[in-house]
Formats: sequence, C-alpha cells, structure tokens
Amino acid sequence: MIRRCDVKELDGRSYRCFFELTLQVVGGKWKPIILYHLWLEKVLRFGALKKTMPGITQRMLTKQLRELEADRLISRVAYNEMPPRVEYSLTELGESVIPIFQAMRNWGMEFEKSVAGELITGEHYESVDAVE
Repeated sequence: MIRRCDVKELDGRSYRCFFELTLQVVGGKWKPIILYHLWLEKVLRFGALKKTMPGITQRMLTKQLRELEADRLISRVAYNEMPPRVEYSLTELGESVIPIFQAMRNWGMEFEKSVAGELITGEHYESVDAVE
C-alpha cells in the first residue's frame, strides 16, 4: 500500500515529497539549461546567456533567473558602471544539482540510442562528463 505523504511548506512552496520539491526548484524547460550553461562557463552575462538558448524570450529568462536566484542556486552580481553589467554564476547549492543533470544527460543518450538505434548525428552540447 502506498503511503500518502503530508503536505509541507518551504519558502511559499507546497510539496508532498522531495522529488516534487526538486522538480519545483529545477524543473521546467529552461532552468536546467540555464544551470548547465552557467556550470560550463562559470560566469555569464544576461546577453551571453540568452544567446545560448535560442527560443527563450527576454521576459522568460529574467523570470527564470529571478527564481533561481531566490532559490539560492545562482548568484547575481550587478556592477555600478555604465553601461550596467550584471553577471550570473552558480552558487555551491547550484553546483550540487549538476550530478543530477549528468545522470539525466546519460539517460537521454541511452534513450536516443534505444529509440533511434544509434546516437543521432548533429551538434550537441559539450559533454558534462568531460568537465569536472
């Protein structure tokens, strides 16, 4: 018999299990990609980050960055200069999610191979296994 978990509250979020909480924090279409690029590049400005993700709107990137910052996965540093410069980087907490993304990437490769019979050729993101 499956036990029903109690509802918990954390920083305005309601969740029943840690898996649900994890998906609320790092799930969605853009957050994993944002975190991945910040992990690869270490520090990125807004414009550079936007260029790595064709299809994301400025509004959506701003929203996702604010949420990741509020959840303490990224840090935002604004420099008092003209023109204004803002840089984003992973926090230690943000770095801790990378092994999860490595496992997801590996699973995706295996899924692609099992469905297509081989890896589909084309340009892919740099291997997350190669950079440690």
